[in-house]
Amino acid sequence: MNRRLEQFLAAENVSQSEFADAIGVARASVSHILAGRNKPSYDFITSMMLHYPKLNMEWLLAGKGKMYKEPLAPAPSEPAAEEEEPQNLFTSTPQEAPIPAPEDIPTPDTPLPQTNPLPVEPIQKSDNQRKITKIIVLYDDNSFQELI
Repeated sequence: MNRRLEQFLAAENVSQSEFADAIGVARASVSHILAGRNKPSYDFITSMMLHYPKLNMEWLLAGKGKMYKEPLAPAPSEPAAEEEEPQNLFTSTPQEAPIPAPEDIPTPDTPLPQTNPLPVEPIQKSDNQRKITKIIVLYDDNSFQELI
């Protein structure tokens, strides 16, 4: 991997120190990885993914494919291939709910209609309430985004 990292730095025309500063790691850690003394940490790899989203991580880690990811959109001369995407929680369903008219939206003083209420046990509150500190969104192109 150290040779591929050298190739990437040359392609990006950045020095080891500029690269280390850009991804927020110690300059010595980049030097040790390039020399083959150390392997990159998880934080090193994720920081690279965040700062260089066009870099093909499969190429960097395993030497497979090209250095940079292929463009996602087909070229204008090529017709788009019709491919059915697998359904999952994060894709929209074919039958989306209609958007309600403004007069159909309840106001705070209008009671909401009851629809088959399920028996609900009371929620027990504890003294140590948990708060969300970070949400990480993972994309199918191996990139991610931290929220909050």
